Amino acid sequence: MSMKHWRYRLEALLLHVLFFLFGALPPAAASSVGGFLARSIGPRLAASRKATRNLDMIFPDMPPAEKRIIVRDMWDNLGQVIAEYPHLETIAATRVDVVGADIMKSAIAKAGPLIFIGGHVGNWELNGATLFKQFGKSIDLTYRVPNNPYVDGLLTRARTLQGRLGAFPKARDTARKLVKSLQDGRYLGILFDQKFNTGIKSDFLGRPAMTNPAPFQLAAKFGCPLIPVFCERLPGCRFKMHVLPPLDTKDKTVEEITDEANAVLGDWIKTHPGQWLWIHRRWKSKALMN
Repeated sequence: MSMKHWRYRLEALLLHVLFFLFGALPPAAASSVGGFLARSIGPRLAASRKATRNLDMIFPDMPPAEKRIIVRDMWDNLGQVIAEYPHLETIAATRVDVVGADIMKSAIAKAGPLIFIGGHVGNWELNGATLFKQFGKSIDLTYRVPNNPYVDGLLTRARTLQGRLGAFPKARDTARKLVKSLQDGRYLGILFDQKFNTGIKSDFLGRPAMTNPAPFQLAAKFGCPLIPVFCERLPGCRFKMHVLPPLDTKDKTVEEITDEANAVLGDWIKTHPGQWLWIHRRWKSKALMN
């Protein structure tokens, strides 16, 4: 077996142990411990340099000390997300206040498919779980398969509430599955803030970024509402899930819809910079920026 194989197995073993330990703690305690561990270790990792480069690019005039705080907060949030996986169902049912619940109820009342879009903000895994626990609606989620294949099953079981939500890994046949889901009148949840090499070049936080056009193409094709949702982290393992008004997609091109969605997400990130994953390779080369 290769060294990578053994490293993946050790990482998976560690994650299983952490899930067991976090699951044994109350949600708030688990979240606090996870945040402490991540903000203590994360800023020392190489990924933090990538986050800092991204911040330098987007906020060139921001003082270095403020950027260090954002990177620390980013790791704190990520550690809390991991620690909250074993408690997603409980948190979604009892620790999330929905802002814009009337928008959600109105959209649900209209029969037909819906597409919810968002980014890796706050605890993004709570979006689908909250829809299920507080509104009684299931949803099909898309997700990126982890590099480590031994942790995929563990994370998928957690994010789907043990299989009660759908989950489509991003792969060649994902588009076909998404179309079938909408044809069946189901709901989709798509995070569109990661780099997508074959996507659409769109302004994101003032820089061109290749953006996954799938949710916007599907909304245009099926004429279904495209609803932005962001889960804001509050102190003490509490959250606000913000349901924003549907984007206006009528008579707009996919490129125009993509630009509008990136603008909404970008405004949210500027307001809550420490709650977004700056370690993504969201912006690439100088050639892309010319």
